[in-house]
Amino acid sequence: MTAAAPSAASRIAVVTGASSGIGAATARRLAAEGYRVVLTARRKDRIEALAEELNAAGHSATSYALDVTERGAVDQFATAFQTIGVLVNNAGGALGADPVATGDPDDWRRMYETNVLGTLNVTQALLPALTASGDGTVVVVSSTAGFATYEGGAGYVAAKHAEHVLAETLRLEIVGTPVRVIEIAPGMVKTDEFALTRFDGDTEKAAKVYEGVAEPLTAEDVADTIGWAITRPSHVNIDLMVVRPRAQASNTKVHREK
Repeated sequence: MTAAAPSAASRIAVVTGASSGIGAATARRLAAEGYRVVLTARRKDRIEALAEELNAAGHSATSYALDVTERGAVDQFATAFQTIGVLVNNAGGALGADPVATGDPDDWRRMYETNVLGTLNVTQALLPALTASGDGTVVVVSSTAGFATYEGGAGYVAAKHAEHVLAETLRLEIVGTPVRVIEIAPGMVKTDEFALTRFDGDTEKAAKVYEGVAEPLTAEDVADTIGWAITRPSHVNIDLMVVRPRAQASNTKVHREK
């Protein structure tokens, strides 16, 4: 008995945070795999440019400006895109590296709202469509910060722990439905914006994150992992994949060349 052909709905993929870094790389990877990609992010100009790039290359891409922390906007988005098969929850990020004693509560709040509530908002809004596709996939791009802490990272670590628990619990709650829940947890990834955003545009501090590390992961490395997990046969669920560069053994153990 051969497996049923994928439905048209299951070949449509929504990627949040698609304006740069891992999100943009994932959109390119899924487009290359033949998915129709829906690009979402707050920066409208960025996702419009990426959609134009992908369409010019013969792929199918649509852009939609969206702040995942705005539930009303997310619900409106879900109304506009009622037929989808893949959701990649990538929107997130880190802010600051202060100790608990002096950390900015506003930074903690923004990280929780984007990484956790943003993932919750989009997943809740699109889960009916993912289920209706008959072959849905939810991907949560978390972090190794969701499994081990480090000094100066408590706010981000707390948010990523919560995002991991969200993914793990959702998988338990929807087992038996035609929807997989995949979590990809990258370690040290060097992108144009992650560290720069974390340190409020301080290029010197951002550069020190990767100082001496010969080959940190790239956005394309993570996108390749996400694409591989999504394109496994429908009955195969990659519950959790931790991806680090060879130079990184843990969040606090990194080989740096002198």
